[in-house]
Amino acid sequence: MYTRILGFAAVAVCLAMPASAAIALGDAAGSYAISPANSSIRFSIGKVGGGGLDGAFGRFKGSIRIDNSDVARSQVNFTIFPESVGTGQGRIDAFLRSDAVFDAADSPEIQFRSTSVTRTSDTTALVSGRLTARGKTFPEAFTAQLGDLKAGTIKFHVTGKVLRSRYGMDVGTPIYSNIVDFDMTLTGKRS
Repeated sequence: MYTRILGFAAVAVCLAMPASAAIALGDAAGSYAISPANSSIRFSIGKVGGGGLDGAFGRFKGSIRIDNSDVARSQVNFTIFPESVGTGQGRIDAFLRSDAVFDAADSPEIQFRSTSVTRTSDTTALVSGRLTARGKTFPEAFTAQLGDLKAGTIKFHVTGKVLRSRYGMDVGTPIYSNIVDFDMTLTGKRS
């Protein structure tokens, strides 16, 4: 789930540049590696009666290729390592890593591979692709907004919602929402 969101964000940011910034978009063309040290992948799951669960992933990697001649052909590949999930509560972290949720021992990676990018405004884009988690693959889409582009570094903000039941991670529903909200800040360095 998280992988998809990150991948979408990267491509969307590049594609979301204003039409008046054609030169900047041309400057953005090329390949980028996501910098985990300057990025964050956060998620939240609501709970009946309030509260819920907030967490983040500490380990992930990814690449972005921005196609200057046809932005829609840009590509995002992203991998999240679910053993790096953190909520600030050791017992909950262990449960999330277990076979009840991520099954990190048998499914050590969550992967996202983009299939298309559609510009939705001067600064936003919808990034679509295939998310694979726990051996299940489904199409997912995320909204990405360009944050900054300068000196070989691109930043973007990516949001999206994923149904955890699709991936066999629906333990605790309906008390905990089936919807996982993702909020990511991603920084890519030109490679």
